Formats: sequence, structure tokens, C-alpha cells
Amino acid sequence: MASKTYYDLLEIPPTSSLDEVKRAFRLQIARYHPDKVHHLGKEFQEMAAERAAELTEAYRILTDEAKRAEYDQSIAAGGGQVPPAPRPSAAAPTDAPPAAPPRRAPEEPAVPLGKQFTQERASRDEFVRKATVNRVRQALDAVGGGYDETEVRGFDIACVPKNRMFGRSKNPRLLGRFVSTLDREAVADAWLQAAKWGDSAKDDVCVLLMGTSLAPAGELAGEIANQRRRSRGAKLTLIPVDASIWSAHMPLDAPDIAKSLIARLKSGG
Repeated sequence: MASKTYYDLLEIPPTSSLDEVKRAFRLQIARYHPDKVHHLGKEFQEMAAERAAELTEAYRILTDEAKRAEYDQSIAAGGGQVPPAPRPSAAAPTDAPPAAPPRRAPEEPAVPLGKQFTQERASRDEFVRKATVNRVRQALDAVGGGYDETEVRGFDIACVPKNRMFGRSKNPRLLGRFVSTLDREAVADAWLQAAKWGDSAKDDVCVLLMGTSLAPAGELAGEIANQRRRSRGAKLTLIPVDASIWSAHMPLDAPDIAKSLIARLKSGG
């Protein structure tokens, strides 16, 4: 993959104005704020801290007219890629220019910027998805729900109640899916797939639809109500979850296991 420049890091073109640089920085740095990643574990927190350091250095260079001119010249010479991020420190940042990075090998193929951004976002979403799903598994084990894990196409986690000696458990089947953007389309697709699984076994199904970027609560509630009207009789509960803070739009008739699971996730225990 072609080396990234500070412009690539901020997802802006080299012709961007000072105000556009500042807006892009605010947008990008917010994604890696400690409040956004504290729930995902130490590994992701460290990765987010390193990315925040890279973004801060990009902002420092591109908002200084003289430093930006020098940096643009280094790009023209083929050596303006992003250097490794310094370890976060409590000390104030220095105004010294960054060390000259190595030149890119001439034979290294260039990657279109649009494709590069897509690849980076996909990698970030995949990391967050895995961390989120692992947290759900850990919380489910902690609340003692009595489930066996299975596989359901289109979902990151699927669990069925364990058989009891004297009859079946009253707990519903559980499904979990992480989406980068939790909106109407995400609700409709998750509902459709979950309803098929529930119909096949005539069991209650509870879906945790998780994301870190959520549409307004009214929009999500409206789509859930719309899906309920379309599938009358379906024994399905869908719960939108903000995975950045483990806050859920919990319906009054949500199963107890879902309430316990969200409470456990929110407490961080």
C-alpha cells in the first residue's frame, strides 16, 4: 500500500484551506477520543492513542504556513509520508520539524486515495467489531445466561438457550450484529434476517444491533415499529445499542437477559 501523507490521514486533498484542515482534524480526532474507546480494551486504546498522536502532528504541520510549505516540497520529492507516531506524552509538543522520513521505493505501486480511505475505514471498523463482540461474549458468560453459541449467517454472534432437564429455558435466542452506522437500513436488514431464524424454530429472538454511530432515536424507533407492523406475530425484539458507551434503546418488554447483559456491559464488569 502506498505510504500515507498527512493529507491522507486527515482525509482531505492537498489543496485544502486552513479552515478545512481544522474541520477535518476535529472530525478525525473525535473518533479516537478516550471516551470513545475505553470500552474496547487496552490494545485498541493504545492503537487509538497512537493514531491521535499522528493526527495531532498532522495538524501541527498543516496549520503552520512555513512547515506546510516544507512538507509539500517533501511530498513532491517523494518522501512526504507519515512518520511513525511518537508515544503520547504529558509534555508539551515541541515545535521542531519532524525527522526526514525515508523515500518511497520507486517500484511501489500507488493506491488511489479513495480506495486507501475505504481500506483504512474497513480495517478500523473490523477491529472495533471484534472488540465489541468479544465484550458481549464475556458479559454473557458473566451474567450466567445459560447459552450455547451457534452460527447464523449475517450475525457476529448467535446463541441458543441450553436445554434444561425439566423443560426448555424461557430465555430467548440471542443475536448480535455490529454495524458501522446504525440507521433505518441497518434495522430493517437485521430484523429481516433475525425473523427468518426465529420462524425456523418458533422461538423468541432478541437482537442486539450495535454500532458507534447511531441515527436519531426517533428514526430507529420508527423503523422498529414499521418492521413490527410488517411482521405481525413475529416473536422478535430488536435493541439498538450505542457500543461506545453501552447505552441501549431498551423497550419495556425487553427480555430480562437483555437487560442484565446491557447492565453488565455498561458497568464495565
